[in-house]
Amino acid sequence: MLTVALAGKPNAGKSTFYTAATMADVDVANYPFTTIDANRGVTHVRTRCPCLDRDERCENENCRDGKRYVPIELLDVAGLVPGAHEGKGLGNQFLDELTNADVVLNVVDASGATNAEGEPVEVGSHDPLDDVDFVEEEMDLWLAGIVDRNWESVERKSRSPDFDLEAALSDMLTGFGATERDVTAVLRGLEYPDDPKAWTDDDREALARAVRRRTKPIVVVANKVDAAPDDAVERIREGTDKPVVPATTDGELALRRAADAGVVDYDPGDESFEIVGDVSDDQRAGLDALRESMTAHDGTGVQSALNAAVYDLLDRITAYPVQDAGRWTDGTGDVLPDAFLLRSGSTPRDLAYAVHSDIGEGYLHAVDARASRRIGEDHELTEGDVVKIVSTAGP
Repeated sequence: MLTVALAGKPNAGKSTFYTAATMADVDVANYPFTTIDANRGVTHVRTRCPCLDRDERCENENCRDGKRYVPIELLDVAGLVPGAHEGKGLGNQFLDELTNADVVLNVVDASGATNAEGEPVEVGSHDPLDDVDFVEEEMDLWLAGIVDRNWESVERKSRSPDFDLEAALSDMLTGFGATERDVTAVLRGLEYPDDPKAWTDDDREALARAVRRRTKPIVVVANKVDAAPDDAVERIREGTDKPVVPATTDGELALRRAADAGVVDYDPGDESFEIVGDVSDDQRAGLDALRESMTAHDGTGVQSALNAAVYDLLDRITAYPVQDAGRWTDGTGDVLPDAFLLRSGSTPRDLAYAVHSDIGEGYLHAVDARASRRIGEDHELTEGDVVKIVSTAGP
């Protein structure tokens, strides 16, 4: 399962994002370090379910009338403060928790109502652009410190006649989630000495920054847009090269709770909602204000941020393995029972391995269930493909 991590300074809205996205019971409060121990939960990315191409909906528990929700892991850790890479605040704990994340959502207070330490200040008195680079810089310097502390082991290995720099760096960076393929790609874009003993601090920092960019890409979540100055989101977009998603995590949490209570008709990721239950005049006014914000920003932004991280930044597609290519069912008759997030360019064999290693090792061929035709082993799957895997390990 892919892991998306929430990062940012205290009081930017990370815990509210986490609660809204997972509907888990966690502390949400208006003070720094609400989160002490990391919260791990399951949330979902949203995509179009292939059942929309059939006469009836699939009735899968993760499908709501053709809106398919694919599970991913969401990680919420302690907020960062300046100097976190040196251990200030809960920095070391925060950064250590990030090692297994595939992508990071940097939650920023777009209203400028919290200072660098996460303390409440007057709206607009803090520049949110400062917070956009803040998380990335702390992550980069933290990883640079790890590289520095472990460089002596690389130098020792370099004395061996069969020394391989890429393999040595891969061994050192495995704990950060970097593969040998990642290291190879990173080194291809850097200039560096062949001898590790000749590397400077700048060389090692450049390596750390490049590895972080490749293995922990960032989406900026411009939170609290409903309270932000009109030009706040545009200023953030102009000031960074990262994807920026405007959001109101408070609004998403309110809608999910209202939907659970039968007050509104709303599915995560919808651009609006309908009031279907009894509400007071004050509640209606609040919901109307939220609807205006959603109209301006195409929703609350919580689902959009998750989708941007997984489908856009990580370049994933959704594929659906089935046993019956005609009925699109598994062995018990459930329609489109499973959905897998695969890297763009994945093949049927990759899907087979995602289902189970035995299925992959016994792979024989695959059938495109939409077209009812056999597809080659090198066929590249696309978003929404429904595929029957034929394997010696299959039923």
